[in-house]
Amino acid sequence: MEIENKKQENMVSEQEGMTKRVVGKKKFPWVVGLASFAILLAGGSLVLSWLSYNKASTPITFLDSGTDGNSANFVEGSIADVAEKVSESVVSIVTSTKVSGYFGNSYDSEAAGTGIVVSGDGYILTNKHVIDGATSITVILDNGTSYDGVKVAAVDPLDDVAFLKIEGVSDLKAAMLGDSKTIQVGQQVIAVGNALGEYRNTVTAGIISGTRRSLVATDSTGTMSEQLSDMIQTDAAINSGNSGGPLVNAAGEVIGINTATSSTAENMGFAIPISGVKGMLAQLVETGAASRTYLGVYGIEITAEVAKEYNLPVTTGAYLYSPSNYSAILAGGPAAKAGLQDKDIVISVNGVKVGEAGSISTLVGEYKPGDVVQLAVLRNGGEIAVNVELGAYTE
Repeated sequence: MEIENKKQENMVSEQEGMTKRVVGKKKFPWVVGLASFAILLAGGSLVLSWLSYNKASTPITFLDSGTDGNSANFVEGSIADVAEKVSESVVSIVTSTKVSGYFGNSYDSEAAGTGIVVSGDGYILTNKHVIDGATSITVILDNGTSYDGVKVAAVDPLDDVAFLKIEGVSDLKAAMLGDSKTIQVGQQVIAVGNALGEYRNTVTAGIISGTRRSLVATDSTGTMSEQLSDMIQTDAAINSGNSGGPLVNAAGEVIGINTATSSTAENMGFAIPISGVKGMLAQLVETGAASRTYLGVYGIEITAEVAKEYNLPVTTGAYLYSPSNYSAILAGGPAAKAGLQDKDIVISVNGVKVGEAGSISTLVGEYKPGDVVQLAVLRNGGEIAVNVELGAYTE
C-alpha cells in the first residue's frame, strides 16, 4: 500500500457505530471502531502500500518476565545468528482468490505474503489483508514443507491482524515474542519476509525510525484502504510480499508485524506493535477461538499540541472527548460500567503509560476479554484509579 504525509491528530476511536464526522473546518476524524485509533487528516499526503505481493494470474514463546531484549545491540556476526534463528519461525503464505473479469468471467489470482509461527501446534500470525477474500491458503515453512487448505482461525476486526491454523502439527518452531512497549527510536532491528512473493525469508537490517505513527494504507489498485495507528516506523528495507513478517530486535524477539511501505519515499516501512496481539493469541492457544478486547471509549491521543488546544494538564495520555454530540463513553460498554466519564484523561493501563508505551488500543490488546485492568485517570484536577473489566468486541 502507499502513504501520505499529513498533519495529523491521533484519535482513540472506541465508539461503536460512529462514522466520519467533521470537526470545525479542517479536521475530519475517521472513526473505525472500538479500541482502535482514528486519524485527523489535513494538508499534504503520503501514500502507503500494503506489503502483500499479487502475482499475475502448543505453547506461545513470550518474553521471559524481567528481561527486555530491546536494550540489546547487534555485534559482529550477530545479525546472521539472529536471522538464522528467527527464519525457522517465518513462513511464506500463498493465497488464491476469485477475481471477476471485465466480461463477467472469473479467474483465480494468486497473492503472496508472510507469516510468523507463534505456537508449536500451528498458529500463524499474519496481516488480515494478506488473506482477505482468499478461497485457499497455503503455508510454506522455512524448510520447504508445504501445507495446503490452511484455515483462518481468527481475525481482528479493528486492526490488520489475522491468525491462521495448520492442523495436525505439534513441533513447529515458534518465534519469541518480545515487548513493543519498551522499544526506542534508534534501536537496531531486522525485518524478515517473503520479498516480492518470490524470495523467501529475505533479511534486511536497520533501526526503529519512529513510533506512534498514524497513516492510511492502500493496495496497488487504490480500491482498498485502511487506517492504521500506533505503528512502528523502520528504515529496514521491506518490500511487497513482506506483509505479516516479523520486525525483530537484536535479542531475536519479534516486536512488530511488517505491514506497509511507502512507494514514494525511500527506507520507510511500518509495523504493527506485537504487544497489541498477545491477548488474542493467548485466547486462541487456550480455547481455539479469540475476540478482540475493547474498552469502549472514544477520544484524542494527547500530544503537546492537543494539550495546548484543549488546555490539558498533561502532554501524554488519552483524552476521552468526542467532538460531537455523542458521548465519548460507549453506553453499556466496559468503560461505562466502570464509571469512566467524558473528559477523563487516561494516563496509564496497569501502570504502563498511555502514549509513551503505546495507544490504549495496543495496551488493552495485551489482555483477554474478562480481564480486569486498572486505569490511572485524571479527573477534575485529581488522579483516581478505575478498575475496568474488559469486554469482547462484536461487530
